[in-house]
Amino acid sequence: MTSAEGATSALKHPSTGRRTGPVAGTDGRLRCPWAGSAPDYCAYHDNEWGTPVHSEVALFERLSLEAFQSGLSWLTILRKRDAFRRAFAGFHPATVAAFSADDVARLLADVAIIRNRAKIEATVRNARAVTELGEDLDALLWSYAPDPAGRPVPRTVADVPAQTRESEAMARTLRRRGFTFVGPVTCHALMQATGMVDDHLAGCFRRNAG
Repeated sequence: MTSAEGATSALKHPSTGRRTGPVAGTDGRLRCPWAGSAPDYCAYHDNEWGTPVHSEVALFERLSLEAFQSGLSWLTILRKRDAFRRAFAGFHPATVAAFSADDVARLLADVAIIRNRAKIEATVRNARAVTELGEDLDALLWSYAPDPAGRPVPRTVADVPAQTRESEAMARTLRRRGFTFVGPVTCHALMQATGMVDDHLAGCFRRNAG
């Protein structure tokens, strides 16, 4: 899939045709079309994507992984997620914020993760931004969740926005608070992944299942 910034779909999953609606799986259940392209995607779609996520650690992890995904397939991130958790101390912000230049060097040598210096350093910088917020990351991020009643239900992949006014506002706030790799498309992907918005298609069995 293309990068988060400029992706043709905020889903950040394999292209399945812009006008494609839900597709039946081998179990007969209707799912968003990207879920059928790989078992890892199906499990992620059924068990995680769009499910409300709370807690500082969990949200910092998701924010970090969305940043690492930029320019890569989300499938790559899913398959390396356990390695990322080991490498970044479970994504506990206070611990990652204390990472030194030696830790960055260690991460750059870790073949189990994405060895991109800019993204690694951004993760450390973002951890420091979390510790300096002076407020709860969970409450801050969720304050941008729109009223579900005001959002049209997407019927095809083409109906799913790549970014919204809310994700643009979230990105502006995070950047102002010292975060990097947090553009409006990445922020919308975070909102989709953590249940701040429900972008499962109409007819998908996971729609409104959060």
